[in-house]
Amino acid sequence: MMYLQHITEIDKHDDQVVIPALRRNLLNASDKLIALEPAMPGVYFDAPDIELNYDVAIVCMSGGKDSLVALKRLLDMGFPASKIEMWHHLVDGNEGSSLMDWAFIDDYCVKFSEAVGIPLYFSWLKHGFEGEMLKSDSKSHSHFIQTPEGLMELSRNSAKAGTRLKFPQQAASLQTRWCSSALKIDVGRRGITSQNRFIGKRVLFVTGERREESGNRARYNQLEPHAGDTLRKSKSPRKPRHIDAWRPVLHYSEEQVWQTLADWRLVAPVPYRLGWSRSSCQSCIFNGERIWATIGQYFPEKLKAITDYERQFNTTISRKGLTVSERAAIASPINIEDEPALMQATKREYTLPIFLPEGESWKMPAGAFGQEVSGAS
Repeated sequence: MMYLQHITEIDKHDDQVVIPALRRNLLNASDKLIALEPAMPGVYFDAPDIELNYDVAIVCMSGGKDSLVALKRLLDMGFPASKIEMWHHLVDGNEGSSLMDWAFIDDYCVKFSEAVGIPLYFSWLKHGFEGEMLKSDSKSHSHFIQTPEGLMELSRNSAKAGTRLKFPQQAASLQTRWCSSALKIDVGRRGITSQNRFIGKRVLFVTGERREESGNRARYNQLEPHAGDTLRKSKSPRKPRHIDAWRPVLHYSEEQVWQTLADWRLVAPVPYRLGWSRSSCQSCIFNGERIWATIGQYFPEKLKAITDYERQFNTTISRKGLTVSERAAIASPINIEDEPALMQATKREYTLPIFLPEGESWKMPAGAFGQEVSGAS
């Protein structure tokens, strides 16, 4: 009996003293090891400042505030503008569809490119969002990549036939939320892997995500090898490419973003002037009820087109089973007072100023710090 009591006391001591002490020591050692050596080569959760020893920087330019500030940060850190190029993915493609994105956004990027003197290249999935959504037991469409030498069409004949026939769903998974992967990520990856001009070069691939935007983005690494990198995948790659993906404003607050644009004297992009808090697609699947109500008020043809597809597919964007028209009916639209911005929203050619004319004061747009859900999470 005394023996069993003695063993029990030893076990209690181990459980309450020895094991917790070992766990603390292991965790402390683990923290130090992680700080000294990342789990994967070149992967850093926090990397707000990096050595900019790259041959070229590719900035993914959506035309929204965060991609604009990501470019500004790169310039402010001293990276030469002559070594930067901007890539803009055409969400609706270039074959006539206008289902999802803002009418003016492609030309806005062109005019911005001209204003800052940095080249812009378009890339897109043939037939864009609408064509991908309407796939029915068919193969994937081609990618088009604009390059300094001209336009390339990259077939996808090896891909298996598939069917979508419904909108992307609101999820972190890029298979479920296929718009980001099919229309942007895959296109950008092939833009790199298809161009021999990046072989033997150090390339920095810059995007404008911020941790403050969502719980999902809060977990992003700030610096990591890009999917098109080959040097860290093979000891002797046939096409050696060192490509780092960097998110220079991942740690920025929204206040820092707007302050940067104000200091740069760059006019707030049109979506924010209309009351959108995010500048994703105009008809983004993450839009809340009030944004759908606003689209119904000022752009009714867009609301009808998406509602018609929801009914055709018998699958709504909302998990609650309501069409966007039904969701719009339960909210009040934003009262848009910025008439020049509203007129611009209906036109493909961008005619408003990019930077503030001399003597004009910078204005915070209506959508800044907004609570309305209006864009990708």
